[in-house]
Amino acid sequence: MSLMETKGTEEFSSDISDHENQEIKHDKTFNKLDNLKLNQDYDFDKEFAELEEMSKVAKLKRTLLQRITGLEVEVNFKNKSHMVWLMGGFASAAGMLSGLDQSIISGASIGMTKSLHLNDHENSLISSLMPLGAVGGSLIISPLNEYLGRKFSIIVSCIWYTIGAAICAGARSHHMLYAGRFCLGVGIGIEGGVGVYLAESVPANVRGNIVSLYQFNIALGEVIGYAVSAMFFEVKGGWRFMMGSSLVFSTLLFIGMFFLPESPRYLVHKGRYGEAYGVWKRLRDINLDENKAEFLEMRYAALQEEERKKNETTIQLWTDLFRIPRNRRALFYAFIMVGLGQLTGVNAVMYYMSTLMAKIGFDTKNSVFMSLVGGGSLLIGTIPAILWMDRFGRRVWGMNIVGFFIGLVLVGVGYLFDPITQKAAAEGVYLSGIVLYFMFFGAYATLTWVIPSESFDLRTRSIGMSVCTCMVYVWSFTVTYNFTEMQKAMTYTGLTLGFYGGIAFLGFIYQVIFMPETKDKTLEEIDDIFSRSSFSIAGENIRNMKSFWRKKD
Repeated sequence: MSLMETKGTEEFSSDISDHENQEIKHDKTFNKLDNLKLNQDYDFDKEFAELEEMSKVAKLKRTLLQRITGLEVEVNFKNKSHMVWLMGGFASAAGMLSGLDQSIISGASIGMTKSLHLNDHENSLISSLMPLGAVGGSLIISPLNEYLGRKFSIIVSCIWYTIGAAICAGARSHHMLYAGRFCLGVGIGIEGGVGVYLAESVPANVRGNIVSLYQFNIALGEVIGYAVSAMFFEVKGGWRFMMGSSLVFSTLLFIGMFFLPESPRYLVHKGRYGEAYGVWKRLRDINLDENKAEFLEMRYAALQEEERKKNETTIQLWTDLFRIPRNRRALFYAFIMVGLGQLTGVNAVMYYMSTLMAKIGFDTKNSVFMSLVGGGSLLIGTIPAILWMDRFGRRVWGMNIVGFFIGLVLVGVGYLFDPITQKAAAEGVYLSGIVLYFMFFGAYATLTWVIPSESFDLRTRSIGMSVCTCMVYVWSFTVTYNFTEMQKAMTYTGLTLGFYGGIAFLGFIYQVIFMPETKDKTLEEIDDIFSRSSFSIAGENIRNMKSFWRKKD
């Protein structure tokens, strides 16, 4: 029997007052506590007294591997929200490395091409091998998360970053650059587990905001990458400094991760309840009944999963991701959202930003500096997601796709102007499009990480996120590697307006009809959403839209 009292939750409309919402939340909390007491054969107060004792001795019973992966300089705050935001802010800073290494290639490629005498094919491979390496890294997220934990997997990603950056900075041939960029990609792929780490640790009412910090840091890293390119552009051998700059950030992140705790849901999943409760007390006010209810609900869900695992092989677990309807719906939904975040061309535009700026009339030096326009716009666009995603919800936030579709239209039209005789018009329309595209995409792209991190159940969350992260970089590699050939076949206007814009338009239709709302839902409550059929969710969305427009009339 489920521990969640979901009756009537779908009937709550968006116009309920804050006071009414608080009363509903209060009632649901006590419904959960009542169900726990009725359906479990234990004393409620005694259970928490035992958990307190278990948390005191838990660390003494760890194995050697658990001691190594659990190394931590313990930080605690009286106000638990401070610990939540410290975890969110620092862990999501891993995205800065990803963004830096994605954008730095735009400026570095100019110096590399001259220094190592690279041709177009070699340049394409150097740009695209990083997302290809990220495919490999994302495939090992699941075993790393399962055996080393969510936190230590991020530490492993820092090691790969350091190796990759060192190889790139000291590269003497394009083959060394291939190896270095691939190693950087492996680090980026493993780092994709940050979303799971945060989603499993932070409260539901700020989960979207905090997971969005990851995309903010990706955008910040991209701006830093363009800035570093501009700083070292005229320095002799400056491309080596550009490529090696991520060493600074990977070192800081490596050190900082030792000040953060492991995911409490991972610890529960491993049966380490005492440790999990100790972490939970640092992340939640345990005096609040709703936080007690969530912990027991989480523990009971893990016990149910443990019973299922007794007669289950690893192959069965992977096949269940596709075979069980609840998991299949979550996977399909996450695939679509990931695809919309990549197949609209953002990585290709980013990697070739300096080249694209040169096509509309900027000289080589200024094209590197003007790349900051796109990176800065992307960064600005992510800020509203951090502030307001959990206020407006996932469905409303998905409508940012309309804004970056308009931006793509302007970018495509900008290339129709002659960069010599109509330089002002070409630059004006193109730059307006780039600003709109990156700003709205920055807001929208946060869903790429939020949606997969919260859609899967505890049992398949790690492998589900692994598959989705893999697809992020499969699409990224495909789009980046084929960008030059696609623009030759379609022209810049056809590619940006017809292909990327067409995918954005189809994505808008999908979101309006099929996208469920997961705002303010615990991860266990989201299970119930995906237990319904896609057509049931679509029917509810259509009814809600009709009701909304009737009220407008």
